[in-house]
Amino acid sequence: MSESKLSLNQKIEQLDNQVEWFYSDDFKLDEATDKYKQAVTLAKEIEKDLTELKNEIEVLSEDFSK
Repeated sequence: MSESKLSLNQKIEQLDNQVEWFYSDDFKLDEATDKYKQAVTLAKEIEKDLTELKNEIEVLSEDFSK
């Protein structure tokens, strides 16, 4: 799962759905490792997006404080 044009909210929703799978009746132990890896990759993308957003907000805050 590579970075895509999904919004941050869409990525978070997708991660929520992936986590819910682990608690669902569809859970299969033999698929769990792959599903976990996908969720970790998506979580890292979300973390990167949040860091970029935080940095952007900090820059804007500096501009307005001048």
